[in-house]
Amino acid sequence: MCEIKPQEKVKFWVMPHLNNLELLRATYITQSFTKHTHEGFGIGVIERGALEFSYRGEKLLAPSGYINLVIPGEAHDGHAASNIGWSYRMFYLETKLLEQAASEISNKAKGIPFFRDGIIKDTYLAALIRNLHLLLEEPSIPRLEQESYLLTMLTMCILRHANERLVMGNVGKQKKEVNRAREYIEDNYKENISIEILSSVCGLSPFHLIRVFGDQIGVPPHIYLKQVRIKRAKELLAKGVPPLFVAHERGFVDQSHFSKQFKQITGITPRKYSNFIQGFSPHTI
Repeated sequence: MCEIKPQEKVKFWVMPHLNNLELLRATYITQSFTKHTHEGFGIGVIERGALEFSYRGEKLLAPSGYINLVIPGEAHDGHAASNIGWSYRMFYLETKLLEQAASEISNKAKGIPFFRDGIIKDTYLAALIRNLHLLLEEPSIPRLEQESYLLTMLTMCILRHANERLVMGNVGKQKKEVNRAREYIEDNYKENISIEILSSVCGLSPFHLIRVFGDQIGVPPHIYLKQVRIKRAKELLAKGVPPLFVAHERGFVDQSHFSKQFKQITGITPRKYSNFIQGFSPHTI
């Protein structure tokens, strides 16, 4: 039986609404990067094989499951550590994103965080990075959810691995501010709400807002938005409105996205819910 050899594959895309976040998903076999630098941060996770690269005067090996990281202006190269190549998912971020996250963690200006290590073994963080990368390949994911998970990932990177270990600043109750954010979501749930808009509405920074909102409401803003949309969708489904129309009317990208989100919250599909609530016999769809 002939062994199927992996093929080189590359996907690259940019997300302007996330401060021009660049993403790369690639499988390389013979690719060899010459020494170069990046203006921003590069962070990713190795999914298969192993990457070997020179970084900060050392030869490093990043095997499957490890995080590889480069800081702005630091020269590095890269090539496969064996003939099977390597597969990885990479984020390329502007420095201001890390600077913002660091300042919001400690509630004061901290500058750009510094990371000494070029490879990191951290199973939890590696899974967080990979899952976010997978999430951002799906165009139907609401902007608020994308932004929330990205900010969470960056803060975890800083808290767990930046050279200057930061401590989470204390947060107050800010009930009025959280209520303003909650009311805005309820009044504008059909829109593709951004974390910047919510922050402007309630007068809290994005990271602070996510923390206090979750403490008081029980879920972060993007989950609350999903719950509000599902609640409003159920009202229409109970009246016999077709799921296709409900999806459009309640702010979902399409019926497939609506069905997936609905089942995540209720455990059943929109059509089954409609049949149950109207007294019809349920059927498999």
